[in-house]
Amino acid sequence: MIVAHAPIITSLLDNDLYKFTMLQAMLHQFPQTHGVYRFRCRNNKDAAYPLADIKEALEKQLDSLCKLRFLQDELDYLRNLRFMRSDFVDYLELFQLKRRFVTVSTDGKGRLFIDIEGPMIQAMFFEVFVLAIVNELYFNALTDPSVMEEGQKRLDEKVALLHSYAQQQKTDAPPFIVADFGTRRRFSKQWQAHVVETLHKAEPDIFSGTSNVLLAKTLEMTPIGTMAHEFMQAFQALDVRLRDSQKAALEAWVHEYRGDLGIALTDVVGMDAFLRDFDLYFAKLFDGLRHDSGDPYIWGDKAIAHYQKLKIDSKTKVLTFSDGLNLNKAWELHQYFKDRIKTSFGIGTNLTNDMGLTQMNIVLKLVECNGQPVAKLSDSPGKTMINNDTYLAYLRQVFEVDEPK
Repeated sequence: MIVAHAPIITSLLDNDLYKFTMLQAMLHQFPQTHGVYRFRCRNNKDAAYPLADIKEALEKQLDSLCKLRFLQDELDYLRNLRFMRSDFVDYLELFQLKRRFVTVSTDGKGRLFIDIEGPMIQAMFFEVFVLAIVNELYFNALTDPSVMEEGQKRLDEKVALLHSYAQQQKTDAPPFIVADFGTRRRFSKQWQAHVVETLHKAEPDIFSGTSNVLLAKTLEMTPIGTMAHEFMQAFQALDVRLRDSQKAALEAWVHEYRGDLGIALTDVVGMDAFLRDFDLYFAKLFDGLRHDSGDPYIWGDKAIAHYQKLKIDSKTKVLTFSDGLNLNKAWELHQYFKDRIKTSFGIGTNLTNDMGLTQMNIVLKLVECNGQPVAKLSDSPGKTMINNDTYLAYLRQVFEVDEPK
């Protein structure tokens, strides 16, 4: 049994920015939407011990989480972000997560199950918190001085890498920009803060942002984030034709942010199907695209070719890469694309949980919306998460996506 320690989440700002931006859009445009989220560990067999062992400690952490409210200085910070509307911040002043929407269970094989069901303006805000809690509880039992020494050694190597990249950068060269995207799968809250602060101090021109709003506030960094898969998926069950769901989601985003937060996520039904919907209108309105599955080189080349086909100068657009990166991969991608399009990189697990231990591949995904199944047709095998094969086949048919071989 894992012994629960002090509350892991002590601030509702300890969350990724895209949770706030999606929540604002949902509150303003689809406040009645109902969602079901399911937890899955993609590599249970690699766990040092069964995740079921953390169940009791997790329940207590969730109880603590659902007592939190936003503090005044946190609300003031959000109010100063130009894309956060005042009425949304007023809503957050009243906001409190409801424990009744989360159910935790286990099975005889030692697997952990977490189900979140309720209004999406509540349910969608749980994900990052829950995943961060699960990770920290799990790794807390594996922590000893040797683990921390190894983590520090690897962090020092990252600092050295950043210094070398800075030296290789020419003054007039396109900038190499990296941000922390590691809240969901961090080793611990304290370690993430240490990693982000260390790398930002080492090379602030390269390592300039974080998706974690609390760290952005504390360290005076740029908060990074726009939309996640759940936002695009929800439109598969809203009042539009399924075939028009991507365009409806992009239109809703434009309506909400009117030029801000202009990075569109491309892999909800695959890059090819996305580009069929990403016409001249959207290509001009959005600043760029985010990669989260599939071969990043093929994806980026397709994006550039699409802009060229639309007679848009690709150098005015940005590609954000965020799928399983480390600093070396990010640098190599930057070298490949930098002369044709702007780039930026979001690195998660390999920054905030690089301790020499096997990392847990855990997700908490939207699987149902308004009583209907929703799904992501990922460009990477194994990332699709749904139990309804009939709907999955229908989704593939509608968006002309072949089954993976």
